[in-house]
Amino acid sequence: MQEIKGNLLNISGVVEEVIYKNTENGYIVLDLDSNGEQITVVGELGDIVEGERLELYGSYVNTAKYGRQFKAETCQRSLPDTPAEIRKYLGSGIIKGLGPALAKKIVDKFGADSLDIIDNDPLSLSEIKGVTADRALYISNEFRRLSGIKNVIEFLQQYQISPAVAVTLWRMYEADAINRVKENPYILCDEAIGVDFEQADAIAESLGLDKFNQNRVLSAIIYTLRRNSDAGHTCLPYTRLREVACDFIGVDEDSFDKGLQAGVEAGQLDALDISEKTYIYLHEYYRAETYIALRLAEMLKLSVPKIKDFADEIAGVEFTENIQYETLQKAAINGSLGNNLFILTGGPGTGKTTTLNGIIQILKRQKKTLALAAPTGRAAKRMSDLTGEDAKTIHRLLEVDFSKTDKLAFKRNERNPLKADVVIIDEMSMVDALLFESLLRAIKTGASLIMVGDSNQLPSVGAGNILRDLIAGGEIPTVELKEIFRQAAESMIVTNAHDIVNGEYPYLESKDNDFFFLPRQTEAECASAVCQLCEKRLPKAYGFSPLWDIQVLCPGKRGEAGTWNLNIELQKRLNPADGKKKEFRHGGHLFREGDKVMQTKNDYDMTWSKDDGEVGRGVFNGDIGIIEKMDPIGRMMAIRFDDRVAEYPYDSANELDHAYAVTVHKSQGSEFEAVILPLFEANSRLYYRNLLYTAVTRAKKLLIIVGSAKAVMTMVDNNRKSGRFTNLRFMIKE
Repeated sequence: MQEIKGNLLNISGVVEEVIYKNTENGYIVLDLDSNGEQITVVGELGDIVEGERLELYGSYVNTAKYGRQFKAETCQRSLPDTPAEIRKYLGSGIIKGLGPALAKKIVDKFGADSLDIIDNDPLSLSEIKGVTADRALYISNEFRRLSGIKNVIEFLQQYQISPAVAVTLWRMYEADAINRVKENPYILCDEAIGVDFEQADAIAESLGLDKFNQNRVLSAIIYTLRRNSDAGHTCLPYTRLREVACDFIGVDEDSFDKGLQAGVEAGQLDALDISEKTYIYLHEYYRAETYIALRLAEMLKLSVPKIKDFADEIAGVEFTENIQYETLQKAAINGSLGNNLFILTGGPGTGKTTTLNGIIQILKRQKKTLALAAPTGRAAKRMSDLTGEDAKTIHRLLEVDFSKTDKLAFKRNERNPLKADVVIIDEMSMVDALLFESLLRAIKTGASLIMVGDSNQLPSVGAGNILRDLIAGGEIPTVELKEIFRQAAESMIVTNAHDIVNGEYPYLESKDNDFFFLPRQTEAECASAVCQLCEKRLPKAYGFSPLWDIQVLCPGKRGEAGTWNLNIELQKRLNPADGKKKEFRHGGHLFREGDKVMQTKNDYDMTWSKDDGEVGRGVFNGDIGIIEKMDPIGRMMAIRFDDRVAEYPYDSANELDHAYAVTVHKSQGSEFEAVILPLFEANSRLYYRNLLYTAVTRAKKLLIIVGSAKAVMTMVDNNRKSGRFTNLRFMIKE
């Protein structure tokens, strides 16, 4: 049966066969018997099985490979009611241990009443030979559970919420899921569920809930704090939060205060008074900052400076490695060996790696067990290459695990600490508050922590400003390396980077080094030059791969020279459609086999495998990869991240952006053979000094600025730091 309702076609029938099912995202391909006509149906419909009756709303699509299909947008499900359909349904494997043979026996005995018997009189099943009372009760309980999941799916589909969300909701609340949503739709905004506040708000309005109700206000506060944590803030001043949240949902200050108090009493929010100001935290960030401050204080108490001077050990390394450390390098080695906590910082070319290698050599001669790690896979690999020691990502070092509620956890913690005597973390500026908390929990009592990084880099993508706060706190022994070594000084990338951080304009007239400036008069000319450099000029002149070696870094996303436009233009040039490459649209993106993409959020559950057979989980914010292949039927794609290949459901494409051009913020912790930096909008709020410095220091062999010299000077003159609301530096001092 088929009819038009609104803009969608309505069809109904019985599921004849399930051809494909993706349990991760609920995507399914099935054959539907619609009054004798067989129709292939595709869509995110959940865990549907043979024998179910469906009423679907959608439209027909024609594909070159799979022909005519009905793409379902919504689905209403009902249980089969004829003996033949019930037999097919029960024999589909939907209930573990109930296969076609037992399904036939049940239907032969109870006919069209079979499902009613299973639901309301399960012990009658024990009349069938081989079915015990326990087995009968198990079948009944599983049937009721599955019916409950289906009810949740159907309930949420009327609000255009996916089956995947419904399954997560069921896992959390089971049979009470629908009632919970009706009472408080804002539970859907829980981080584990992930529905947008606006969508939950629309459900609440449809249910007739008062806009001043406490659940709504609290949810808006949490949403505002979480959105700001995505921008790097661990907290917000009370007055600022109140202003933003009240404006966002249209409530008065009294309603705001009541919602805030409810959140504090429920343990979801925390308030902290610092310097006569009140700051409001999501509980996890308050817990992180307070724990970090307490644990560091504890480590400092144990860090009684040793009287011994390590001059002999340093001299031994100098002799064996045929090097000569300068004064600050020796101070750094002494400080790292003589304290349980130590920070080594400095810009490019100042000898951080040489110093770190000396520290490692001495620690190994002292028979200390070491653990080396960095925040990203690329940074860890670079650390391994430069030190000759095995280095892991921090997540891998801590051994990613999951709690019973599917939230991120680590196997390494206070109860199961790392065995290392010394933990060394590189690229410390990239470490956020939550990750640093987890790291500190995993370091055993008495062990040392050495943190290496450049405090002038942009702070972490995640919330917090850890390295800068630790240095500003003034309690942790720190050495900043400042002298640029002769070999490094020959690089214009290095010398210009130091000029920039010191507030001096970089030299833009170089014609034969590793730092070039290409002036362009308009933003369109700037964008065109960037594309030409990527497509032809740099590959031809230097042999660089446009995908793996060259990276375009932009201050922002907007404009002709921003990431949004450049990704479209570079995709056309570097990976054009050819009729053979598979592709699909998701949101505003067209993804194609061969595309360069970036993960935009931490996904700890994403599975990956290496060519050597190693498997693991976790793809992280800022990871760059190439789409190797797509499977339109399975709605999956394989993405290679260096030596790992991850299997992505199409549904997870909302975690991806094209990466032909990325923002400077997203490039943290990575280095590229060649960097192209388009700069044109001189008045942009994104144009400030340490963003330019970070961009320049991402380049290993070649840096090209394209655009306006005035924009470069504006950035150098603007010494605004990446302001973040955090309180760790004050907590450390207390």
